[in-house]
Amino acid sequence: MKTRENQLKKRLLAGDVTCGLWMGGGSPTLAEIAARAGFDWCLIDGEHNPNADDMALAQLQAMDGGDAEAVMRVVSGEDWLIKRALDIGAQALVVPMVHTVDDAARVAAACRYPGWADGQGTRGMGAYQARASAYGAYGNYVAEANDQVFCFVQAESRAALENIDAITATPGVDGVFIGPADLSADMGYPGNPGAPEVRDAIAHICARVQAAGKPLGTVTFDVGQTGALRDQGFQFIGVGGDLALFSAAARETARVAKRQVG
Repeated sequence: MKTRENQLKKRLLAGDVTCGLWMGGGSPTLAEIAARAGFDWCLIDGEHNPNADDMALAQLQAMDGGDAEAVMRVVSGEDWLIKRALDIGAQALVVPMVHTVDDAARVAAACRYPGWADGQGTRGMGAYQARASAYGAYGNYVAEANDQVFCFVQAESRAALENIDAITATPGVDGVFIGPADLSADMGYPGNPGAPEVRDAIAHICARVQAAGKPLGTVTFDVGQTGALRDQGFQFIGVGGDLALFSAAARETARVAKRQVG
């Protein structure tokens, strides 16, 4: 049986614009609903939400059969965290806090097995006991897996801004994800990603990544900004999150009910 093709990678490399939902609740039920709601992808966030391996695995299993591709954001770029995310079946990863070309090269290598054509991969072996290989059903998984990985690195600091050309050119860095909140904080504008200096920095990163021909990603919690982000060149656009949507709906439902009962 052939290793499952990464449809999100195929679409991004073809130039498609995709929209997805940030998953922070750790709930397989919410993941199952979101994967069938019409999004192109759903991202299980391990950086800022309590999505440990077992919780992430349950969500990946719940998303099977849905239309949305599964993406994971790992806690950090440590080799063992990347290995575990790939082993439980994620094929597309977002890796936060990549500041230098050395960071980028280490992350890219951690996503690939040794023998990778563009460099020396460092991903540990062990897939035949893992969900990634369908527990050994994908008999040629080790030889096929590298081609199915998509690695987004997050540019979200002044250092990443200064090193963006080298980061983007790193073999195995498939795309660049701009984290506007952390970038604005690192530039001295915490909570204000709309500051002119931050907007200029984002525009510069966009221009350099586009010039290199690699996909751009970001996230907004204002779905009305989706078209503008598309026009700016983003192809991988997070348009909200499960917890934010539930929180807003719960508050609004309570407000309407309380108003009606006086």
